[in-house]
Amino acid sequence: MKVLDLQCAHQHVFEGWFASEDDYLGQLARGLVSCPLCGDQRIEKRLSAPRLNLRAGKQAEVKTDGPTEVPVTAENTAVTMSNHPAHAELAALQARMLRAMREIVASSEDVGDRFAEQARAMHHGDIDRRNIRGRTSAQEAMELIEEGVDVLPLPLLPPAKETLQ
Repeated sequence: MKVLDLQCAHQHVFEGWFASEDDYLGQLARGLVSCPLCGDQRIEKRLSAPRLNLRAGKQAEVKTDGPTEVPVTAENTAVTMSNHPAHAELAALQARMLRAMREIVASSEDVGDRFAEQARAMHHGDIDRRNIRGRTSAQEAMELIEEGVDVLPLPLLPPAKETLQ
């Protein structure tokens, strides 16, 4: 199993798990690799360090029959993008954003292109209030806001509807 640090054209960083390098390249060529945050398929591999599972407190063994190997310790492990503290914070922020977007999808009705019409009807009391989501133009959204209709424009991304592994 090969774990790769990937990044989309919008600078979202995420991990991809592949059977091999050829598997990654094949999926990339077929358009099967996309950013879990924005759905962008312009993906590139980032530099990443191998992950080594060493038992805490146990020194790596040095072979005596051949070239001397330097044991991997906390003191000589380089900080890379994949193990940098900021990377973990960014990943946590992206995960929170995806959870919030999935919650919006789960707790609202998709009214599609009828969003402005439905929002106005609820605002004027013509139909019962409920959580809705849909599509409208930026100009129409601004008109709704100016009329006092509670509207929150959001870029609802396709990956938010799916379960990510």
